[in-house]
Amino acid sequence: MALDQDALDSLRMDRTKLDAAAQGRARPWVIGGATVLVVLAALSAWLVLRPAAIEVRVATVRLDRGDAGAVAVGGAVLSASGYVIAERLTVASSKVTGMVREVLIDEGMEVKAGQVLARLDDSTARKQLALAQSQLQTSRLAVAESQARHTEAERTLQRNRSLRTQNLTSEAALNTAEAEYAAAEARLASARGEVEVAIRSAALSEQNLADFTIRAPFSGVVVSKNAQVGEMISPVSAGGGFTRTGICAIVDMSSLEIEVDVNESYINRVVSGQRVEAVLDAYPDWRIPAQVSRIVPTADRQKATVRVRIEFDALDPRVLPDMGVQVSFFEAPKLAPSASAAARRPRLLVPADVVVERDGQAVAFVVDGDTVERRAVRVGRPNRGEVEVEAGLQEGERVVVAPPAELADGGSIVAKE
Repeated sequence: MALDQDALDSLRMDRTKLDAAAQGRARPWVIGGATVLVVLAALSAWLVLRPAAIEVRVATVRLDRGDAGAVAVGGAVLSASGYVIAERLTVASSKVTGMVREVLIDEGMEVKAGQVLARLDDSTARKQLALAQSQLQTSRLAVAESQARHTEAERTLQRNRSLRTQNLTSEAALNTAEAEYAAAEARLASARGEVEVAIRSAALSEQNLADFTIRAPFSGVVVSKNAQVGEMISPVSAGGGFTRTGICAIVDMSSLEIEVDVNESYINRVVSGQRVEAVLDAYPDWRIPAQVSRIVPTADRQKATVRVRIEFDALDPRVLPDMGVQVSFFEAPKLAPSASAAARRPRLLVPADVVVERDGQAVAFVVDGDTVERRAVRVGRPNRGEVEVEAGLQEGERVVVAPPAELADGGSIVAKE
């Protein structure tokens, strides 16, 4: 049987069309792969060619609150050590003995004068107040009764007096009415007195109840918490070690000052109002201006010292009670006569080598994460290895110390303090 050639040709596959279709399906994958290769190549080139991070030292822009530019005249005449103390320090306690029911404070909390610190169990005091109020109510009812009897006795007396003028009653009846009126008047006065006593008794019970609520005597900061719920508290330690004598200790941070012991051989070098420079053990690079406030007029015979109190020119939150401090007493005057008022104003200070000249302009490099920002600054007078920054920087910003010449705006750094 002869085969139809045309039919066979119609069954043959067109290889050209198949190749075109395959190429169409493969093209997106080829393009995507090429794109990934280009991105990886660019990333590798950036990692290889980017500038290496530069290791630099950093410092913090600090605010000198005054007297930073003071020039000592004659130098220090005496040095001493002591502690920061609080002139107003109290242990808040109660006037009664009771069990702590509620404590509303914790260490570090700021409290206002009159704020509730804790409450004691006042169930008995409340019952006593309720009893006193009931007695007061009863006394007032007795006054009402006595007032009614007094009114009746007065009317009876007036009636008997009228009848006696008309000779319609006897003298004895009139005398009896007068006696009953006098007795009623006395009973009324006694009842009124009992009301006054009941009022005072109720007020005393209210005060006793209020004593079970412990309040802050003045505004300050809680520095210690001495009692917990369930413990007994008393104004005197009647129960030995099992009874607390206070709820918490409160310090008035505005009353902080320095107390030092000066050898009595050198106390003649100290006068009231003398300029002092204090350095806290916790902040050895921070020099705090202060002055002598008073000299305690007594000496310690065992230590041969005299106590001297020193007040800060300006308080700072970093100053805390019981911190150790070293002080230097200066000859008067502490400031040279030529020192200007600008030396006493608050100023921003940075190490002198923070500011460098680039392109004829004073600049500093401010740390921003792991990079730096080049910033133009305006500087003022130098001060003991530091320089005043009048514009361009803010307090607390971190800046590069002695920036290397290759450091540029946006450059990567590794900061070390």
